[in-house]
Amino acid sequence: MSIRHGLLALLERGPRYGSQLRTEFESRTGSTWPLNVGQVYTTLARLERDGLVAPGGEDAAGHTLYAITDSGRSELHQWYERPVDRTNPPRDELSIKLAMAVGAPGVDIRAVIQSQRHATIKAMQDYTRLKAQALAAIESGKSRERDDVAWLLVLEQLIFQTEAEARWLDHSESRLVRLSLPADRRAEPEPTQAADTDAPAATAAPKPRALRTPRG
Repeated sequence: MSIRHGLLALLERGPRYGSQLRTEFESRTGSTWPLNVGQVYTTLARLERDGLVAPGGEDAAGHTLYAITDSGRSELHQWYERPVDRTNPPRDELSIKLAMAVGAPGVDIRAVIQSQRHATIKAMQDYTRLKAQALAAIESGKSRERDDVAWLLVLEQLIFQTEAEARWLDHSESRLVRLSLPADRRAEPEPTQAADTDAPAATAAPKPRALRTPRG
């Protein structure tokens, strides 16, 4: 995630100060990726060093405002146009955990997979419930539409991620079962699993701590 470019995107709408940028960033992303003020001001200092933002005076309360420069605006629009680089994927804790669990003494990797599958399905239920609430808020007109549409897109990406993770866990368990079979049985065709794209409905699952409900 590029905090740098996220702040530039907010500054393109007008000068802002640090804590204001943090609040608007978290509002736009539903607090999925919370920031602290120190992180915001460190990023602003680097953006200023690179000539992408400049001090823009003070507001009535004495807060130092920052404004995007022409170079910053050019950098921002290049970022919008540039595909996200996947040649160096981020480290994924779950992938590392399963890789290390394979063959580890005293570790039941199928129990590890089952525990994660339960957590993944629960997260999918939570995201699906929040998506329904976000859609209801948008359709009722009782929302700040720009922020809630942005939050809806983030939620849908999280739903797709958890769906893919659940399928990968099923595949990993199937793979481990096959590799534990005698060699003469491994040649049998692998069963194909139909992807269930509809997340199960949430009932009493609590809302994740980092997430917010849309404004009503």
